[in-house]
Amino acid sequence: MTQPWLHIVGIGEDGMDGLTPATRAVVEAAEVILGGERHHNLVLSEDAERIAWPSPFDAMIETIEGLRGRRAVVLVTGDPLWFSVGARIGRAIDPSEIVYHPQLSAFQLAAARMGWSLPDVETLTVHGRPVEQMIAFIQPSARLLVLTTGEQTPAQIAGFLTARGFGKSKLTVLAAMGGDREQRFDGVAESWDHVVPAFNTLAVECIAAPDAALQPRVPGLADALFQSDGTMTKQEVRAATVAKLMPMRGALLWDIGCGCGSVAIEWMRAARYAAAIGIEPRADRRAMAAANALALGTPKLELVEGTVPDAIDGLAAPDAIFIGGGLSVETFEAAWAALRPLGRLVANAVTLESEAVLIALHREHGGELVKLQVHRAEPVGGLTGWRPAMPVTQWSLVKR
Repeated sequence: MTQPWLHIVGIGEDGMDGLTPATRAVVEAAEVILGGERHHNLVLSEDAERIAWPSPFDAMIETIEGLRGRRAVVLVTGDPLWFSVGARIGRAIDPSEIVYHPQLSAFQLAAARMGWSLPDVETLTVHGRPVEQMIAFIQPSARLLVLTTGEQTPAQIAGFLTARGFGKSKLTVLAAMGGDREQRFDGVAESWDHVVPAFNTLAVECIAAPDAALQPRVPGLADALFQSDGTMTKQEVRAATVAKLMPMRGALLWDIGCGCGSVAIEWMRAARYAAAIGIEPRADRRAMAAANALALGTPKLELVEGTVPDAIDGLAAPDAIFIGGGLSVETFEAAWAALRPLGRLVANAVTLESEAVLIALHREHGGELVKLQVHRAEPVGGLTGWRPAMPVTQWSLVKR
């Protein structure tokens, strides 16, 4: 049986005093301690060798592996497995070789300071990540706890809120929680002007104005929210398309012929940590997709130049595939071969030629074939009538 040799210890602003007796004994007995400067300053130990986080940070695993056979401790902030480096280490080193020592997380401390129930709060991190990814969580009456990436982050988030009609939202920055230097800064988004410490946690109570932008995370955002040259999957068809693709936590979508990125963006918004790769040959459309992803809170949308099958060489295998452009039997066969088991494939067709391809593929592979037709009420002279959009033939199936 593998014996644990690595201890990952969560620590708070109260340093050694906040550790349980057992965890404190582990730290005091360590031969080598690895952590950031802030962590080392919180832990007194005259005997242990001290190692700072390596640079680049990706070298961390190699550094830790080199400690095997010694009494090694890695210091992290709060809970090592809640938006912390402990999870990254656990993916590279067998968890049976690790003992985790959790401390109260910043989320727990912040929720206690705010009097908020954690199950009713969205917990997010933008630490070392694009701040724009929190935009997808701006909803009326939502409460957010955000691990920030620096002293500028609260002002950036205040800007996002104000631009979307949530300027009255209440913001609280909490710093050095649990220590002698704990600080709190309160304000509202539209007038936020505090200078705050670099290491902080932000609490946001979203308050919507009557004209606030409503951007739910279920698919079907308004077409006007996307930059487009007109060749996008429209709102109602997009909602049906994403529903058939079945977004799931951490799942990967290939959006083939992604255009302005509307389907990929809706997929990523619909499930936590869902990822997407948009494959698009036109540079202008990739630029629109990138701008849309940033504005709608999915800055991690990956965009690839080219067409299928050439463009998919080396890409991670997807859990779902949408073919919105460049449909052909060759495109389908390459995509289908790459799709994971239980993967979902959806293809939409507007032209008769593309519809004929879908009908033939449906005959060979099964699945569901439907025709979607949307009519919109529009002025007709002084009255109102129904104006039809082009019908869309949609084929969907699951890989068994």
